[in-house]
Amino acid sequence: MDRVPPDAWARHRTFLEGLPATLPERPRALLVVLANLEAPRFTVQKQAAPPLLFDYSGFPPHTYELTWPAPCVPELYERVAALLGAAGLPCGFDAARGFDHGVFVSLKVAFPAADIPCVQLSLRSDLDPAAHLAAGQALAPLRDEGVLLVGSGNSYHNLGVMMRAWRMGSTEAHGLDFDAWLSEAVSHPGPTERNRRLLDWLRAPGAREAAPREEHLIPLLVAAGSDSGAKIFEDRVLGAVQSAFRFG
Repeated sequence: MDRVPPDAWARHRTFLEGLPATLPERPRALLVVLANLEAPRFTVQKQAAPPLLFDYSGFPPHTYELTWPAPCVPELYERVAALLGAAGLPCGFDAARGFDHGVFVSLKVAFPAADIPCVQLSLRSDLDPAAHLAAGQALAPLRDEGVLLVGSGNSYHNLGVMMRAWRMGSTEAHGLDFDAWLSEAVSHPGPTERNRRLLDWLRAPGAREAAPREEHLIPLLVAAGSDSGAKIFEDRVLGAVQSAFRFG
């Protein structure tokens, strides 16, 4: 594979390292909604000591020797399934799959001690925006129970455009129109209008360039729940804008 600049994600790393200090309190647990995991119905991880799933290729040897032994606890995965079920969103359990790179790559930086229980949740494979926004609303009570809900994805995930821009040495920043729209949509103070905009994200300028397939954007809808949000980080990586948002 092409070797990207070693510092391409440096600002992301700094952001993640400082993230815990910006939270109002230390999380009691972590729930990660994964862009890379889809199932016919929402599916929550259920195992005591998940291994790491190195579901990538072509990276340096040390990236296959990482560890992040966070526990996965019944109180959390059973609570997640109960909340979703009560909202009419059936939820299954997965006792086999380890922590995806969408979990450990970021959280190993943010919470290196791996001493906070963590559970990962799949997307529903139909990627229906309304169902995922409803899931976020169903899981909203977790916020008051000390659980940090993390939407693991990308605000811009068109790797073909990014790699071409990098190879050509382009200085053009891709995704600016969509990022501006997304920032305004998530921060809208009116919940009805905010949700309408998020559900209608495909009409946003540059939507399909930013998300050729929407699986990396959909976790944001779950994280949104019923709260407005705000942009807390922006970076330019390989010619594309990447942003992070906080809700609640």
